Formats: sequence, C-alpha cells, structure tokens
Amino acid sequence: MLKIRKMTLYDYDDVYNLWVSCVGMGLNNIDDSKDGIGRFLKRNPDTCFVSEYENRVVGVIMAGNDGRRGYIYHTSVNSKYRNQGIGSKLVDTAINALKNQGINKAALVVFNKNENGNAFWEKQGFTVREDLVYRNKSLAEMIRIDT
Repeated sequence: MLKIRKMTLYDYDDVYNLWVSCVGMGLNNIDDSKDGIGRFLKRNPDTCFVSEYENRVVGVIMAGNDGRRGYIYHTSVNSKYRNQGIGSKLVDTAINALKNQGINKAALVVFNKNENGNAFWEKQGFTVREDLVYRNKSLAEMIRIDT
C-alpha cells in the first residue's frame, strides 16, 4: 500500500539515491548534500514529502516558501513506479501544505532537456512563463551533477 508522509533527514540516503537514478535531475554538491537538505527540511518541515511502498521510498517532493510564493524542488518517482499517480499525489500533498501556510502561487524550474519532467509538470497544470528570464548567481563554488 502506498503511503505519503513528511520527509525527514533520516530519508536522505534513499531520497538521494532516487534523485541520481532519475534522468534529467540536476543536483549539486552543496545544496543537495545531507547538510544542505537538512537545512531545507529544518526551514520547511511541513512541505516536503516522500511516498513509500512496502517501506521503500519510491517518490519524493520538496517544497518551501518565502512567505509569498511557494517553490517546488527535486520531485522524483522511481521509474518502476511511474504512471501510477504517485507523482500527482505528491504534488497535491505539497500544494495543499503550501496552501495551509497561506501560499497562493507556486513555481518550479525544470531543465529544458528534461522531457519527462516537463511533460509531467504540464499535466499538473504548471505553465511556461515566456515573459521571464531565470537568473541565478552561485555564492559558493558548486559542482553540478546532471543525471
């Protein structure tokens, strides 16, 4: 039976292994380290979730907010468990958690080349913003790991 529950740092190894198994996922050595994820979970304890099947993590979604907008990160479902509605249930759970915190809009970033990810988010009702340019600046030297 599928179970969705809040993510804890105890889940890190299983979640990280899931992330690296997903083609198109972008990770880096600082933010996605155990310490980096621990900081994120401490700041967002009620908006990050894992799905379990037979006590095995098969899906994950991380979400947080800045008090104004919600942001979704690193949503993944084990390839053996896809097309069963797990990703949609994780998204619904995270969106409801954000709504419970008074957040009315959520955003996310997907690599252009991640065709599966972009198709999934399109089905979830997330649209592409053609009027924006996404920019960032690294404040620390990071190594990006594309899987």
